[in-house]
Amino acid sequence: MAKEKFYITTPIYYPSDKLHIGHSYCTVATDTMARYKRMRGFDVKFLTGTDEHGQKIERIAKEKGVSPKEYVDGIVKWVKELWKLLDISYDYYIRTTDEKHINAVQKIFKKLYENGDIYKSSYEGLYCTPCETFYTERQLVDGKCPDCGREVETLKEESYFFKLSKYQDRIIKHIEEHPDFIQPATRKNEMINNFLKPGLEDLCISRTSFKWGIPVDFDPGHIVYVWVDALSNYISALGYGSSDDSDFKRYWPADIHVVGKEIVRFHTIIWPAMLMALDLPLPKKVFGHGWLIIGGGKMSKSKGNVVDPKVLVDKYGVDSIRYFLLREIAFGQDGNFTNEALINRINSDLANDLGNLLSRTVGMIDKYFKGILPSEQKSNSFDSEIINTVQNTVKKVEEYMEKMLFSDAFSEIWVLVRRCNKYIDETTPWILAKDENKKSELAGIMYTLAETLRIIAVLISPGMPNTPKEIYKQLCIEDEYLKTWDSIEKFGNLPKEVKIQKGNVVFPRLDLEKELEELETAMAKAQSESVANKKDSKENSQKEELITIDDFSKIKLKVGKIIKCEKVEKSDKLLKSQIKIGDEVRQIVSGIAAHYSPEEMVGKKVVVVTNLKPVKLRGVLSEGMILAASDDEGNLKAVTIDGDIKDGSEVK
Repeated sequence: MAKEKFYITTPIYYPSDKLHIGHSYCTVATDTMARYKRMRGFDVKFLTGTDEHGQKIERIAKEKGVSPKEYVDGIVKWVKELWKLLDISYDYYIRTTDEKHINAVQKIFKKLYENGDIYKSSYEGLYCTPCETFYTERQLVDGKCPDCGREVETLKEESYFFKLSKYQDRIIKHIEEHPDFIQPATRKNEMINNFLKPGLEDLCISRTSFKWGIPVDFDPGHIVYVWVDALSNYISALGYGSSDDSDFKRYWPADIHVVGKEIVRFHTIIWPAMLMALDLPLPKKVFGHGWLIIGGGKMSKSKGNVVDPKVLVDKYGVDSIRYFLLREIAFGQDGNFTNEALINRINSDLANDLGNLLSRTVGMIDKYFKGILPSEQKSNSFDSEIINTVQNTVKKVEEYMEKMLFSDAFSEIWVLVRRCNKYIDETTPWILAKDENKKSELAGIMYTLAETLRIIAVLISPGMPNTPKEIYKQLCIEDEYLKTWDSIEKFGNLPKEVKIQKGNVVFPRLDLEKELEELETAMAKAQSESVANKKDSKENSQKEELITIDDFSKIKLKVGKIIKCEKVEKSDKLLKSQIKIGDEVRQIVSGIAAHYSPEEMVGKKVVVVTNLKPVKLRGVLSEGMILAASDDEGNLKAVTIDGDIKDGSEVK
């Protein structure tokens, strides 16, 4: 009988820089689910990859003096090395620069156009280049991108639009009829109340202002907007639109898309609408996990609070880090990451509990039976409770894993681990060993411990793929069946004559103070090296990209006198100034409210860029820019004119 299929995906990561532990968290969780399903007998397809197009990539590559493809090739190599380090068992790695993907996206775009779901118009709106996302004014926070906090820019260009609004009611209906479609439920409520019910706007899905992307084959001046490009990876990876679409027919629709909560709306609104327009089934579930919080905020390269997963794995081993991520944080919610929490979790759960249980069990079998248990074994009054606990644990772990509640699953496993350590104290093997008449009872205790350890090893395998190997090695388990999920449905499958082979302590206990100091030093070093590399890159790009006097002459700088200044309503960062520049008065909005009060600005003579395209910030028109300087400490000062010079004078 053919295996039941299971298709699970991570988001494809944007390779603007090295990935941090927050990205690893999502991929480790997805990998754990994929491994679990494989152990349960499913035909699993696990997809991950990189989203390699867009204006930001084009700009970074230009700064570095390389082609966009050369730039992303280097990042992809690093990402794949990281996934190897973290034992990520993906089945397919897709790159949006793959020919297979490019061809599929062009066919998808053309089909949507021919079906009447795409039309050409012009677009003017606010765009965040780092996030590759358009926003409306009401979506901005203090005039900046709501996701990354960076400045947005106003773009106007000819574009193709997807009729997203056409599918609004169908999407709402689908969500209502499929209550598990968006998980956890808080994400579902957010999508309905914040995006769908207020009304969807048609979506800009092509760009003409840069070239690094997939060309629209019937209109080469346009490239496909990155989110249509990126979202299509889930079916292009399966061969959709190609001569061999057998994987697509086999695995689609996806069983679970695992995504960060900040991109749930793309996967539960835009992606379903595209699939509806293509007359394709929707994924069964989209699970929006939370963020890793460090220092009170989301882990982010722009905030400089990222944690390099390689540093952690090098110091503590991959299974320790995977366990911490899965156990410490309830999947779907935000979770705090601290060095102290990591070390404490390693010491309490891994060293004191699991590591100690394995060492005690193997050590006693070696000491009391010279490494081999006799077949004559006798049960004791505690065995039935242990066996009952084992069987209940297996059932509970299965229930939690199916719901991707990894923290709950591992919590249940550790209840069993601790119960086994208590079982040793209750049965007092060291006392029984002194009485020859108690040897069979002692052997029975050792067997119960060994068999329970085997079952624990199987239970933790999806999340901790390496530790079970050491447990099997020390218990001399070579029969592959005894490492399968099927084998733990019944207690007692381990042969009675257990042999052991003493090995190293699997999780040595750590000195908290020493480890904290060493870990903080290692992280600081990694962070400083990253900053240094960026600085070198920036300096090199500045040396390479010299401008001519003609380039500089395009910028019109004039002296302006601020005659009125006030705060922009509902913004803590923006000031609105009326500035006299010769015979005219202009209104300019500046993000300097944290550094100047309105009263301080009145009367200052400042340098103004006068030929900058007008934009609206928080709904307020800004007709230029006040020049300012800032340092690495975050201090900012407006560029002012020293001495008596007439406003409107040109700055040369």
